[in-house]
Amino acid sequence: MPGTLRRAVLAALALLLGGCGSIGFLHPHGPVAATQRDLFFEVTGWMMVVVLPAILLVPVMAWRYRRSARRSAYQPDWKFSWPIEIALWGVPVLLVVILATLIVRKAVALDPYAPIASGQPPLEVEVIGLDDKWLFVYPQEQVAAIGVLPLPVGRPVHFRLTSGTVMQSFAIPALGSQIYAMAGMVTELNLLADRPGVLLGQNTQFNGSGFQAQKFQARAMPPADFARWIVQARAAGRPLDAAAYARVARPGQLADLRRHFGVDPAQGLVFSAVPPGLFDGVVAQSRPALPHPHTGAAHAHP
Repeated sequence: MPGTLRRAVLAALALLLGGCGSIGFLHPHGPVAATQRDLFFEVTGWMMVVVLPAILLVPVMAWRYRRSARRSAYQPDWKFSWPIEIALWGVPVLLVVILATLIVRKAVALDPYAPIASGQPPLEVEVIGLDDKWLFVYPQEQVAAIGVLPLPVGRPVHFRLTSGTVMQSFAIPALGSQIYAMAGMVTELNLLADRPGVLLGQNTQFNGSGFQAQKFQARAMPPADFARWIVQARAAGRPLDAAAYARVARPGQLADLRRHFGVDPAQGLVFSAVPPGLFDGVVAQSRPALPHPHTGAAHAHP
């Protein structure tokens, strides 16, 4: 595609979609979302090769061959034209080949299971989807949170996801990718935040009344602030024991836990301690044949 046309298309799309805010991949806060944005613009730009001529030629042809036109040549016996056939079939075929090559190449870079190259070890986060809320467990730090997901800027994050109830869809659009969380299964996702910000996280799976309220704040913060949050979480004096987990696993939103735990839903619900193997235990509940706690390979794909 000519550079001038490509730049014009990208500028037009940026203007049209600029009102979408910083919660989506069009305003990325990480390399995965940036790759998705670039792919979106490239695919849309190539599609304009077909869309723009069609949009522009429809009114031209309607005017050129209107009923009252006097210059239009009337050719009732016209049947075939090689140039027209080549344009009608050749351009779409070439476009499909270009788009297929582009998407396949970018799909490799967007593999959710592929680790993000970095000089730092990834932060491990275990995600448990519950009815109308997400439970985030930091197994190495032995803390957990609901409603907030603090993340250190510049450090890769490796998510392991499952569901303690129905199938759910985990998505932080500004960081990129979306992946399902299913009972008895473990899926994985690798993301990285490259600048601070408070980002929208949500369940995008229509799975019953209340799914639209299953949102959380992904808080990308400098590493020093993240370390302070871990210290504060450990000092919260609220362990996620069996009774606490039974309470948060009940259907309902985070606001419904305000009275029991005495917390401000806007600040999230933080637990100072997590029993070992909680995530694997939730997985095993839906797969009785598995050992309990789950002792298989940490990254085995079911």
